[in-house]
Amino acid sequence: MDSLNNYLRKFPKIQLILQDEGVKKLIEKYSYNAVKDKLEEIFSEEKEKIKIKINFQDNAILEDNIFKIEHFVLLLKDYFNNFSFSLKRVINGTGVVVHTNLGRSILPKAAVENVFKISSSYSNLEFNLEEGMRGKRYSHVEILLNRILNSEAAIVVNNNAAAVFMALNTFASGIKKEVIVSRGELVEIGGSFRIPDIMKASGAQLIEVGTTNKTKINDYESEINENTALLLKVHHSNFKMTGFVHEVNSKELVETGKKYNIPVMEDLGSGSFIKFEKFGLPKEPTAQEVVDAGIDIVTFSGDKLLGGPQAGIIAGKKEYVDLIAKNPLNRAFRIDKMTLAALEAVLFEYLDINNAVKNIPTLRLLSQNILEIKKRGAKLLAKLKKLESTHKIMYNFSIIEDFSIVGGGAMPDYEMKTYCLSVTHKFFAAEKLSEIFRSLQIPIIGKIKSGEFLIDLRTVLDDDINDIIDNFIKASQILS
Repeated sequence: MDSLNNYLRKFPKIQLILQDEGVKKLIEKYSYNAVKDKLEEIFSEEKEKIKIKINFQDNAILEDNIFKIEHFVLLLKDYFNNFSFSLKRVINGTGVVVHTNLGRSILPKAAVENVFKISSSYSNLEFNLEEGMRGKRYSHVEILLNRILNSEAAIVVNNNAAAVFMALNTFASGIKKEVIVSRGELVEIGGSFRIPDIMKASGAQLIEVGTTNKTKINDYESEINENTALLLKVHHSNFKMTGFVHEVNSKELVETGKKYNIPVMEDLGSGSFIKFEKFGLPKEPTAQEVVDAGIDIVTFSGDKLLGGPQAGIIAGKKEYVDLIAKNPLNRAFRIDKMTLAALEAVLFEYLDINNAVKNIPTLRLLSQNILEIKKRGAKLLAKLKKLESTHKIMYNFSIIEDFSIVGGGAMPDYEMKTYCLSVTHKFFAAEKLSEIFRSLQIPIIGKIKSGEFLIDLRTVLDDDINDIIDNFIKASQILS
C-alpha cells in the first residue's frame, strides 16, 4: 500500500495540466468542463492501471514519464483529436449477422451509391416525369415488389411495426371490430414490441383462439361473427415451438377467409426473398410463398433477412393494399427519399438471385463457406503475430471454433459454425479488453466466453482487417 501511495503522490495537479497551452486550445474548442471531466476520467484510469501492475508485482515497468504533465496532455489530445459523431461505424465481432443494436443489415454498395445520388440533388420523389404532374413516391418500388413477389400491389412504411399497425387500424379500428389470432402467435420481439399492445393501440379488438401450443382451424371458425374484421397470422420471431404443437398454415387460413369473406393478413416479421435451405440453413418462409398461398396482406421488415434499409413492406391484393395506402396514418409512417433510394437499389439486386447473394452483405455473410471464415482468421492472425516483433504488446492470440447466429428474430434456435479470434492479456481481464476496444475511434464489439475476448470472424468484413490491426496497436498504448 505504501508503494501505491508513493506512486499516486507523483501525479501532477489537475489545475497545472489545465494551464498547458495545448490543453487551453482544447478548452476553447470543447469547453472547460468537458476537458476537465475527461482529464479526471483519465486520472482514474491511470491510477487503476497502476494498481493492477502493482498487484501483479510488475511496478518495475512504471516509468516516471507517465507521471509528467506531458503524458496527460498527450492522452487528452488523443481523445479529443479522435472526438467524433455519436453515431459511428463499428466492427461487428459478435457473430450476430442481423444485429439490431448494431444497425441490422449493411447496405450493398449499389444502395449506398443511390442514396448519395438521390439525397445530394433534387429528385422525382413525388413527380411523374411522363405526365409532368404530381406522382406517388411508392411507385418507385411497387413495380419491383410486385414483380419479385407476384403481388398485385405494395406500399412501404418506415418499419414493420408501423406496417402491422396501419393494416390493423385500416380494417379493425372502430366499435366491436375484431381480429382473430392464435394464442401461440401473440409474440413479443425486441424493444417490448408486443402484438396485443399493437392491436390495442390500433383500435382493434383482439380475439385469442386455441391454446399456447395447439391451434386448429375450427378454433378460428368458432369465433367468427359479424364483427370479425380480419384473420391474422404472426410468424414466430425469436423463439420456436417444438413437441406437442400444431399451428394453422397460411393456405388453411386463406380458405377460411374466403369461406366467410374475411381478409387474411400475415405478419412475416423478418421477411425473406430467398430459400436459405440451399445454403444449409433452416427453412424460413419467403414472402413469395406467403403471397402464393393467397394471403391478402403480408407485412415484413426491409432491414432483416431482406438485407435492405429499415422499412415495413406491405404487399398483397390491390383492393386491400389500396385501402391501407389511403389511411391518414400513411402520412405519419411514410418513408423518406433516402430509404426509397436504398430500397429500390436492393430490390434491383433481387431480379437476379445470384447477384443478390453476392452483392447484399446480409445474404453474403449468412451464406459464406466456413472455409472462407477460417481463411480470414488465418490472415488476421498472421498480421497480429507480426506485431509482437514490432510493438510492445502483451496479448495472446489464437483462432478457435465457435458459433454465430442469424439475429433479427430469424432462425432463433440455429447456430452456425464459425471461427473467432481469441484474445487474452497478461494483466487485464476479458471484460476490460471489451471495454477498451469499445472506446476506440472505430470500436470493436466482440463477445466474452470462458474468460476470453472473442472477435467472431463471420461478421468481420474484409475492409475491417487493417482497422483491427490498428486498434490492437492503439489498445496496447492505452493498456501499457
